[in-house]
Amino acid sequence: MQLFHTSNRLSATFDDTNLVSAAGLIPALALAVKTGLGELADARLSLPGYFGANAGLKVTALVAGMLAGADSIDDMALLRHGGMKKLFIGTYAPSTLGSFLRAFTFGHVRQLDAVACRWLVNLAAHTPIVAGIDDYALIDIDDTIKEVHGYQKQGSGYGYSGVRGLNALIGIVSTPKAAPIIIGSRLRKGSTGSPRGAGKFVGDTLATVKRLRSTAATGVVLLRADSAFYGHAVVAAANRAGAKVSITARMDPAVKRAIATITADQWTTINYTDAIRDEESGAWISSAEVAEIPFTAFSSRKKSERLEGRLVVRRIPELNQKAGEGQPTLFDTHRFHAFFTTSDLDTVTADQTHRQHAIIEQINADLKDSALAHLPSGVFTANAAWLVLATIAFNLSRAVGSLASTDLGKARSGTIRRKLINIPARISTSARKILLHLPASWPWETGWTAAFAAACGPPQTIPT
Repeated sequence: MQLFHTSNRLSATFDDTNLVSAAGLIPALALAVKTGLGELADARLSLPGYFGANAGLKVTALVAGMLAGADSIDDMALLRHGGMKKLFIGTYAPSTLGSFLRAFTFGHVRQLDAVACRWLVNLAAHTPIVAGIDDYALIDIDDTIKEVHGYQKQGSGYGYSGVRGLNALIGIVSTPKAAPIIIGSRLRKGSTGSPRGAGKFVGDTLATVKRLRSTAATGVVLLRADSAFYGHAVVAAANRAGAKVSITARMDPAVKRAIATITADQWTTINYTDAIRDEESGAWISSAEVAEIPFTAFSSRKKSERLEGRLVVRRIPELNQKAGEGQPTLFDTHRFHAFFTTSDLDTVTADQTHRQHAIIEQINADLKDSALAHLPSGVFTANAAWLVLATIAFNLSRAVGSLASTDLGKARSGTIRRKLINIPARISTSARKILLHLPASWPWETGWTAAFAAACGPPQTIPT
């Protein structure tokens, strides 16, 4: 592709007051209104003072900016171009939205969590984002370090990743029919250990899942996590909520003793559909062996706090054998990966299901490629509120995609933004009706029209 005209014949001017660059915000914000996002924020957020006024409009403005690609306060200026004020109210200046975020305290962030939870239930009632949750729900939790720069960021520190940042704890839910959505988030100090507060977080997350399911739901809810969350608080919280668990176990003495009791005839060979990369050796593994054994977790605690389940173990040959004296031991010849589960899945299926926990890494990456590219404030609570708003924007984006088509319902936020949100449109009026003139031959016109019809009703006929 090249220019049709020579560059000296081209000119440009920013003077069109009827042009917008993100016409996809119309069905997205119509869906937000239909599901009561602004109303919930007005009802539940109690920020004091001038900057706390009109909380519903400011929350939806921040979410709208994130949908269109904003990842900082200054980027919210994209809500104030061309004909945006002819389509939306509440197109606040970035400085106003920044002051609104800085007015948050920890209590206000928890109020915003409550807004996000209740709004998600409303959203699920209008879109298929949790289709099949009554039959089978997979819950994944994980934390990630979001790198920040400078010493002015409250709460920043060096965590397990070795970089200076803040720690975001994320919970997602997916089903065999629906792609993951975010059902919980917490921003924590950068130096915070992964399991800190995880028990309370799991309890809150599973309470949201209960709201998303019908009262007659009887399907399994399975919580998956890595070894950082293998602790009594997390497993007990899941057990109290009626959920099964599948959590990677640390190779402590009790787990090693259990593995040593597995006999040679108990191992079942499995072949991976796709080779997986072994993190320690760097080699690609296409086959392994799995076995299981009954296991009592947290046996050092008092009897009432012990939990019965199974230890499912996967082993591969040790490719980095260390030279040593005497006969190699069991743990010198093979590398073992064990997880504790209370599910009823058979051994091979349980292993396959547990390995799919890695899907949460895609959500973490999606957030960091979108609104969480920055934590824009020096104030910790403002950044905590920003994280919650980023999860709302992620879920709203996923909902718009699900209304457009099955494929876009599983797409990354950047793909949905490119195909459905950031579409230029020219505004015209006729008989007191606003008409949007969108690009001819837009490749994703069918999906956009479907999302628009679901959120706003069928498009009006343009007079000829």
